[in-house]
Amino acid sequence: MAYDYDLIAIGGGSGGIALSNRAASYGARCLIIEKDPEMGGTCVNRGCVPKKAMWYAADMAHALRDAPGYGYDITRNAPFNWSEFVTKRENYISNINKYYVSAFEKNGVDTAYGLAKLVDKNTVEVNGKQYTAERIALAPGGTPTVPNIEGKELAITSDGFFELQSLPEKVLVLGAGYIAVELAGMLQALGADVSLAVRKKTFLREFESVLSERLSEAMQADGVTINTEFTAAKIEQHNGKLRVHGESGQTLDGFDQVIFAIGRTPLTKGIGLQEAGVEVDERGYIPVDKFQQTNVPNIFALGDVTGQAELTPVAIAAGRRMADRIYNNQTDRHLNYENIATVVFSHPPIATIGLTEAQAREQYGDDVNTYEASFNPMYMAFTEHKVKTTMKLVVVGKDERVVGCHMIGLAVDEMMQGFAVAISMGATKKDFDDTVAIHPTSSEELVTMR
Repeated sequence: MAYDYDLIAIGGGSGGIALSNRAASYGARCLIIEKDPEMGGTCVNRGCVPKKAMWYAADMAHALRDAPGYGYDITRNAPFNWSEFVTKRENYISNINKYYVSAFEKNGVDTAYGLAKLVDKNTVEVNGKQYTAERIALAPGGTPTVPNIEGKELAITSDGFFELQSLPEKVLVLGAGYIAVELAGMLQALGADVSLAVRKKTFLREFESVLSERLSEAMQADGVTINTEFTAAKIEQHNGKLRVHGESGQTLDGFDQVIFAIGRTPLTKGIGLQEAGVEVDERGYIPVDKFQQTNVPNIFALGDVTGQAELTPVAIAAGRRMADRIYNNQTDRHLNYENIATVVFSHPPIATIGLTEAQAREQYGDDVNTYEASFNPMYMAFTEHKVKTTMKLVVVGKDERVVGCHMIGLAVDEMMQGFAVAISMGATKKDFDDTVAIHPTSSEELVTMR
């Protein structure tokens, strides 16, 4: 059968873009369909790119706070021009959007905009027009989860955060994951009075426990109020502000803005999965094998919609490897989902890869050992505000192979990439020890631990 395309990608986010461009470079005829007016998906338009820009702005606020310790006589409460910065941020994003379009034109990838829906396993419909393809890749991403509670329309999500035109004076962030702590930290640094409410006793519960402990201490030292064991049950307006009632009877009051950051939901509804015979699990995610293949042999899925390590570089890597395998004869090319490094852009940032101590002990038992260091980085020697750096290595076996590395502190976000390469290659504690340290840096602690 003759098809219109070799490949149709549903979703113009990181995964769909990477897959389409790589496949086209091998000569495949590709169409990418995006429901939003601009390509780039969540990451570029309302996720990691604008988030990192805001994080830099917040980090600058901390640098201004610390500057007197280095002899600078400056105004310690320098005002932040939110609207001016947002304009620059959006211009930056617009340039990325334009780059994607020009790259598609250069690579010969066709584009369409609108909500795509599968008609059958080889046919996609968008804006009333149907296209056929030998293979279809599902990469629609996810959307912020909104709880079904009374008054939910009075709050915003992380999407709404990036639409704010001014800094709210008092904010409540609901959530315990990385998005929640990132938004809370940024808003507090930029001048808001922030409260963070989590359902259980702490946040980032899937991370190494020492990281959430240190971050909690640092956030509270910065002025963030942390409310534990609080689950929102109702939001209402009261005296011109927002009041949030908890399930246990607690009440948090006086907020100008409430932000839901309680997780994300895969965008699998309304795209014709049932018509094409594609299965989803009980949470709405699309199960795939190691080659990103769904239960329908010619339909693939990648990125957040699979529920596997929901990170932009993961979607990119999976998409490129899929193209390599199918269109460049790299027959076993696929993404290994182990040892994926990630960073939480909190204040201070967190960087982590591999197993936590608890996970390692569950898998390896008594063969596990750990090394840990906690210290004030040299930067803090002259500052009034001190934020400790903590690093932890998890090792297994007689050769002490490093299976986990967990850090929180100044610049750990930039340290992790190189150590991730070493750990992915099977580095041992001796390999770390035999590496000459770079002095004076915080990263040298990872190769000098005892």
